[in-house]
Amino acid sequence: MLHRAIGIFDSGVGGLTVCKEVIRQLPGENLIYLGDTARVPYGTKSAQTVERYALEAAGFLVDQGVKLLVVACNTASAVALPALRERYRLPVIGVIEPGARRAAESRNQRIGVIGTEGTIGSGRYEEAIRALLPEAEVFSTACPLFVPLAEEGWAEHEVARLTALEYLQPLISAQIDTLVLGCTHYPLLRTTLQRVMGPGVLLVDSAAETASCVAELFREQGLERPEHGGQRDFYVTDVPTRFERVGRAFLGRELSKVDQVMIG
Repeated sequence: MLHRAIGIFDSGVGGLTVCKEVIRQLPGENLIYLGDTARVPYGTKSAQTVERYALEAAGFLVDQGVKLLVVACNTASAVALPALRERYRLPVIGVIEPGARRAAESRNQRIGVIGTEGTIGSGRYEEAIRALLPEAEVFSTACPLFVPLAEEGWAEHEVARLTALEYLQPLISAQIDTLVLGCTHYPLLRTTLQRVMGPGVLLVDSAAETASCVAELFREQGLERPEHGGQRDFYVTDVPTRFERVGRAFLGRELSKVDQVMIG
């Protein structure tokens, strides 16, 4: 059991920010990552479609014998976790609850959430935050242009700053003290977002919080692999060329061989 891999899936490259944090916090773990690049993005699709895609992606990883599933996609976490937990008898961790738990430490209980249209439209962050902090005021806004900016390598470009100013102005006006980065692409824009929001606003990186949740679970249940330098395997559902190129920035290192597979 200890030597079985952690399975991580996302619609594309964004989940590599979760993968990066898991590697940092649990360096001995074997990882299998699946990017459903043939069907990216999930954020603009219906809940029924996203749930079907998530079940198919998880099924591929379960077939590899993983010991835990990480849904490294905010949209899939928002709509598919109940179905995944019902179908697969192993721990399933999404990115919303860990981010909400950190956000609930807000000093003035005024919390902003940014994400894709699908994540924001689901209302799942608001629900998760208010379950922990009932009196919280949550201000949410979709920021769809952040994803292509991150993938283009323009995270600290002037275009990114101006786009962030446009999207985040209502949250600045609302005087939030905590901002949840509700998309796994958004940690790449952290410097720009912090500059726009100001030093007094805490940015919650749901990727890092999710990795911490996995590490905590492993230590509680004795599932942590004691060795160092675990194996990392990467799979995509479309040609891997772009994934390999863009993924370097998300993972913070060169990717090992990326294989193309069919799922569903």
